[in-house]
Amino acid sequence: MSGYYDDGAGAGAVLALLLLILPIILILALAGYIISSFFYMKIFEKAGVQGKWRAWVPFYREMVFAKLGDISPWVMLGAIIATGVLSNIPGIGFIFGYLAIIALALASVRVGQKLGKDWPLVLLYILPGIGGLIWLGIAAFSSSPWNPNVQPSPWRTSFLRDTTVWQGIPVQPDGGAAPAAVAYGAPGAGYAPPAAPSTPPAGSYPPPAAPPAPPAGAYPPPAAQPPVTPPTTEPPAPDAPRQ
Repeated sequence: MSGYYDDGAGAGAVLALLLLILPIILILALAGYIISSFFYMKIFEKAGVQGKWRAWVPFYREMVFAKLGDISPWVMLGAIIATGVLSNIPGIGFIFGYLAIIALALASVRVGQKLGKDWPLVLLYILPGIGGLIWLGIAAFSSSPWNPNVQPSPWRTSFLRDTTVWQGIPVQPDGGAAPAAVAYGAPGAGYAPPAAPSTPPAGSYPPPAAPPAPPAGAYPPPAAQPPVTPPTTEPPAPDAPRQ
């Protein structure tokens, strides 16, 4: 009997501890979500993203962040789903548990470069939970302006690159989805340069040849003289009558 009561008392203690810890975990998770959403909102404002609500939608905000970091948002979504589902596989689940963190770290490298930050700051992601939050805070309150014209990403020709276009989110030059800029005065689309004159068809008369140049030392041809106009004579005036 004593063992039964001991087991019951131990289970009750564990349940009481969980009821005490669970609200604390929920409060910390909610606080982390609010703080990270605020940091995402500040980064999106710097990048010219329209609509502050995008920073407050779970998963969607990470997809927008991926687009700013030259990563396909669908790759980011797949990494998040794989982390949540495949990480529970015994033995190899831990491998898939890092997919979302790796995708976020790659996007953070590009976002950091566009904000003038060096890539070693991404090592903050090694700190579980709080590391990514610290990085977002540094990027959100950075005084550097947003500059998307940075060196191309190493994955620009791979499946990781972003080629999607979402209204309200600026297309980044590295993704290849933006139309090429046309220089002022350059011919627009559909313009065709004039074709070169075609050769005359066979059997047609050739054009008259130019007169040959005079040989060296020859006298130049006489200049054309104006026509001579014969002088006009007026008839003599009649004699005056005699008185």
